[in-house]
Amino acid sequence: MTGTATDLTAAINATVDTYIDLITNGTPEQIADLYAEECSVEDPIGSPLRTTRAELIEFYGLIANLDEHRATLKWKKVVGDTAVFEFHLFTKAGDTGFEIQPVDIMVFDENGKITSMRAVWDPATDLKTV
Repeated sequence: MTGTATDLTAAINATVDTYIDLITNGTPEQIADLYAEECSVEDPIGSPLRTTRAELIEFYGLIANLDEHRATLKWKKVVGDTAVFEFHLFTKAGDTGFEIQPVDIMVFDENGKITSMRAVWDPATDLKTV
């Protein structure tokens, strides 16, 4: 995508919206398709980086394979090549539900593909059983 900053902003906004939708309704492969070939995922911050398509599919498969998984965007801000957004994630495995509200920081390339994603949340304090 070569064009104006407005074009990139529109592409980033669409990608974030698609990302949230795919967490609920998509496959790990579809989510991985949102990422550039050269990318990194650090979720949560401080965890080992995932940098390959196979690692992304495995990671997002953890959510997709749960009995329920629902993401709802709370807010987002896009400036330049970066999006910051908060969302609510509810998951359920068996009779136990879990929820978190991470803040994700994503950087995008000129084609609107995600080059890095860092999730700001702490498993020790932010993961709630419901």
